[in-house]
Amino acid sequence: MKSAAKSSSNKGAPQYAIWRVRAVAYGLLVGFVVLAGRGLYLQVVQHDDLTKRGDARTTRDLVLPAHRGRLLDREGAVLASSVPARGVFAFPDQVELTTPQRDGLAKALNLRTTDLDRKLDSERDLVFLARGIAPEQGQAITALKIPGVAVQTEYKREYPSQEVMGQVLGITNVDDVGQEGLELAQNEWLSGRPGARRVTIDRRGSVVEELGAVRAPQQGRDLQLALDSRLQHLAFRELKRGVDAHRAKGGAAVVLDAHSGEIVALVNYPTSKPGDRSAAATGGLRNRAVADLFEPGSTMKPFTISTAIEIGVLKPDALIPMPTSTYTLNGATIRDAHTIGSNGVASVTEILQKSSNVGTAKIAERLPNEVMWRQLQRAGFGRAPQTGVPGEAHGRLRAPQSWRPIEKATMSYGYGLSVNLVQLARAYTIFANQGALVDVTLLKNGGAARQTQVYSPKTIAMVLPMLEKATSKEGTAPLSQIPGYRVAGKTGTAKKLVGAVYSEGRYVASFVGLAPVSNPRYVVAVMIDEPAGGVFYGGQVAAPVFSSIMGQTLRLMEAPYDAPLPNQPTPAASDTVVAIVREGN
Repeated sequence: MKSAAKSSSNKGAPQYAIWRVRAVAYGLLVGFVVLAGRGLYLQVVQHDDLTKRGDARTTRDLVLPAHRGRLLDREGAVLASSVPARGVFAFPDQVELTTPQRDGLAKALNLRTTDLDRKLDSERDLVFLARGIAPEQGQAITALKIPGVAVQTEYKREYPSQEVMGQVLGITNVDDVGQEGLELAQNEWLSGRPGARRVTIDRRGSVVEELGAVRAPQQGRDLQLALDSRLQHLAFRELKRGVDAHRAKGGAAVVLDAHSGEIVALVNYPTSKPGDRSAAATGGLRNRAVADLFEPGSTMKPFTISTAIEIGVLKPDALIPMPTSTYTLNGATIRDAHTIGSNGVASVTEILQKSSNVGTAKIAERLPNEVMWRQLQRAGFGRAPQTGVPGEAHGRLRAPQSWRPIEKATMSYGYGLSVNLVQLARAYTIFANQGALVDVTLLKNGGAARQTQVYSPKTIAMVLPMLEKATSKEGTAPLSQIPGYRVAGKTGTAKKLVGAVYSEGRYVASFVGLAPVSNPRYVVAVMIDEPAGGVFYGGQVAAPVFSSIMGQTLRLMEAPYDAPLPNQPTPAASDTVVAIVREGN
């Protein structure tokens, strides 16, 4: 019996061992299948996601900045250029700082340690700690060898011209992209195309391998402006003197090449330094010469008189009834500062020379609304001058159907419509070009400009001598005269509209003129906003600034004299404009 039992027990042992082997084998097989499936899942299904995660930890695309094009003046002087700078960035999850490193980094960045900690306490993969710092600062930061902190090469905009060009040139942002002024208007031309390079980094954030350029940078292009740095500086200096002398709120001045339409100087005061980004928030970058509107006052009178002569309702030798210095129209009274003419009449020349509101209003009565409006619109009023500067104002010129007689009268001498200074300066190119309006530009155009004939040369030949008379000792602007040169122009003095009421103590004083009259070369317009101290007329405030700017411009450009210098005889070149115009016909 014992022998049988023992034989039975020995017989089951191999069967149990086989089952155990099979169980282990099946387990290993299942494990292998699971591992293979998991591997297949990770390598096929989640391949892109895992690759992206891995690259995010070890691979970075670093920007290769493009060099922004330079802004140059008409003679090639650099007005704005991009210089090498450094940007400091960090990978917050990889930054490891010792106390000395934290203090050294904060000092190099000119930051408080608390501000530095706040920047590093970010959930983003990458944060910038500083932009546009000096290369020396970048070197100091690199020398700290801080894990997770790196320095890159970039560019920063510099403006040698400082505040003289502030509102014209504008600003760029930290990425060297235009934000205001010509930097914004010409951004597409000036901007290059940033490139990128792909690198592998270690856990300390240091570049351990260059994987190659993803995209090569494309450099920006230079742009040459019509502005002349010399004229810009002298115009700014004289405008500042005028504004300060009369304790005015501000002012602007424009110098135009009368034939090419190139703006060779455009200045504002107060101003701001180019590149000062804080000025954008406070309005310091607003270009008053193109963005601010004002009622032009008596500078509009030459256009009213020119239109009347052009359509034949007024002869230049006509006498206008002027029994008193007031004129009542539809219940409203128009006034002159003093009586014009004698024996109850005044000539057209006297009306313009003495700047008579009454006389101009009576001339405007002869004009059909549609005709007066059409000529003003053709002269560029109510339309932006298209200088290319952002923020250009169109000005206000209402449709003629809505004009009441008193409104047409006030518009004839510069109330009830609005202009910007460049717009007004451009309109006066008509008197320098035998009746042709010239398109203006801030870009150097080589002397080529589109012209639109607004008045006939014959009309201008009659009106231009009247404008010259306005600058004589008997006119409203004797302070506009320039030794050695004949000047023609017109003053403007307008009360400012505050709400719906004209202020009794706030004025805009202006003057627009051209010279030399025998062969007009430049048009200069000056506007002084709210002069104080009781002196506010355009002939007293703006005309002297015009004289200084125009005189220095003509002498700098060596324009031939056409009037006697002090204690010298009259030059033979001072022929009348009428003769020159007839010769041109």
